[in-house]
Amino acid sequence: MQAMIFAAGLGTRFKPWTDHHPKALAIINGKSLLQRNIEYLQQYEIRDVVVNVHHFPGQVIDAIEKNKGWGSRITISDETDALLETGGGLKKAGSLFGNGPIVLINVDILTDLDLGAMFSYHRQERPLATIAVTNRATSRYFLFDKENNLCGWRNVETGKERTSREVPAATAKAFSGIHIIEPRMLSMISEEGKFSIVDVYLELSATNPVKGFDHSGSKFIDVGKPEAVKMAETMFP
Repeated sequence: MQAMIFAAGLGTRFKPWTDHHPKALAIINGKSLLQRNIEYLQQYEIRDVVVNVHHFPGQVIDAIEKNKGWGSRITISDETDALLETGGGLKKAGSLFGNGPIVLINVDILTDLDLGAMFSYHRQERPLATIAVTNRATSRYFLFDKENNLCGWRNVETGKERTSREVPAATAKAFSGIHIIEPRMLSMISEEGKFSIVDVYLELSATNPVKGFDHSGSKFIDVGKPEAVKMAETMFP
């Protein structure tokens, strides 16, 4: 398999660190978030990794070069001119991937999710994409039908809801920022410029299977704010 780590974001929730550094290089117990995710992927023999950059891109590239990719083969997708979000960033990086499934992960996610089990599920079900989810409380949820197919999205704070297919009853799950896609999905993305991968999944799930993979028993933390660092250091020594 191959992977892409989304590391281009501005990290506005992570100020003041991100006033002078990219969030990807925030340190958790002596290792940056980027290094930890590269090493996480290595546990599953994934060593071909695309990393997108935008905010202080030179710092990210220097860290990768100085550490020789921490043992992985890193390719940079340069978004210096324009931040494209997850969907646009994936589309821009499309030509950098080879054949076979692609693991996508946000750089500020730390987890011990069994990626091997998730890939086995993906290979068995053969969907266009498999999305890692949990039962945790959050403000935004993906919605799934009884066969675990994506059918919508809901923001519980604003009340906004989008559906890709009408179903009698939908189950809400929190997205973990980790997904596996089939390479054919890249040519199916119709959006241009800056857009979220959520928009892509909602559009494509109307006519294609997009599955949820529940890993609620795993360790998981979104290191989105500085106050999450201490908890992350407790969970991931």
